[in-house]
Amino acid sequence: MQIFWTIICILLLLIILLYIDLIVGKALTKRKVTRRNYPFRHSDFHIFNDGKDLFPDLFHELEEAENHIHILFYTVKADTISNQFLSILERKAQEGVEVRLLLDWLGSFQVRKKIRNKLKEAGVQFSYCNTPKMPLFYTLQVRNHRKITIIDGKIGYVGGFNVGKDYIHGNLKLSPWRDYHFKMTGEGVDDLQREFLLDWSAATKTNLLQNPVYFPEQPKGHSRHQFIPTQGVYLEDVLCGLIRNARKTLFIGTPYFIPSKRIMEELSLAQDRNVAITLLLPTKPDHPLVKEASFRYLRTLLKRGAKAYHYKHGFFHGKIITADDEICFIGTANFDKRSIFLNHEIICCVFDSSFIARMNNIVRQDLSFSEEYTLKFLLKPKFKTVLLEYLARLFAPLL
Repeated sequence: MQIFWTIICILLLLIILLYIDLIVGKALTKRKVTRRNYPFRHSDFHIFNDGKDLFPDLFHELEEAENHIHILFYTVKADTISNQFLSILERKAQEGVEVRLLLDWLGSFQVRKKIRNKLKEAGVQFSYCNTPKMPLFYTLQVRNHRKITIIDGKIGYVGGFNVGKDYIHGNLKLSPWRDYHFKMTGEGVDDLQREFLLDWSAATKTNLLQNPVYFPEQPKGHSRHQFIPTQGVYLEDVLCGLIRNARKTLFIGTPYFIPSKRIMEELSLAQDRNVAITLLLPTKPDHPLVKEASFRYLRTLLKRGAKAYHYKHGFFHGKIITADDEICFIGTANFDKRSIFLNHEIICCVFDSSFIARMNNIVRQDLSFSEEYTLKFLLKPKFKTVLLEYLARLFAPLL
């Protein structure tokens, strides 16, 4: 019996120490991070919602690169399409193109030392970002979740897709994979370039921001937009501001719906203003507990008239928020506490009606493959669901 209580005490002490580590890490981050406000830009966008369309286009543009390639991904896996991707980078580096590849330390753990050495031997400048440091538990949770590609400073890509077979329907459990990613040309590419170079500088201590070769003259595109980068700070303020200003409609598409208390309060106030709220979530989860973690919030919103749908044609991984068909947030941030309070993310806030109309058409198609959540299902869950939901509440700050 004494051994049992000793184990319990050790576990409780460990939990307390991890909690303190997390709180200290958040406080230190909040103190040192400064908000970057990029100006309004005008660019042209091409939207991808299928990896089988995105990757051939991306690989073609990489093959056509003449001067420099800058890439940041959260996840690159060790499979056929990942090998194809890395082989292109090796070949371009051997041709004399500057290639910089920045990967999240934990998200891309499958890129082993042998692969990294092969890249470096070919001339690819490689680095991991967000490597562990003190406070240890906090930094293990903070991930660089951005997915950015800039080619010759003239073409940019950003969105929800990583690199791996999952994203071209190679995962039988989650296939087909639905996501939102866009290719852009125009003024906004400079801001993507700056974000990459800032992350590169933080990881390698090499500052290239003052080099004009990475910032060619940009044409003015048609779609007015603004990039909003976040680092575990300020995303909550941005989301609350968008919700607060919604007058008629609010659409949220996300793979994980785990909002903060403050955001839920803003959603409730929006419902008081008769704002029609619609949510699109996946049916199949790709991580444990994330689905059950959303149920408590869905109950609250559905009881007051919101509508929520779960996507049944594969796995939905898109990240989009549209308010009043006037403002569209699209990028790398999920609608969860991990993106809000921990991860490095980037959002593109688009104010162009034609872009929003194109996204609305895609969303309508996705809703046609979805089924509406009912209060009956949420109010009378099975025992297994109740148990998982309880566990999800305990781990919600890390989901």
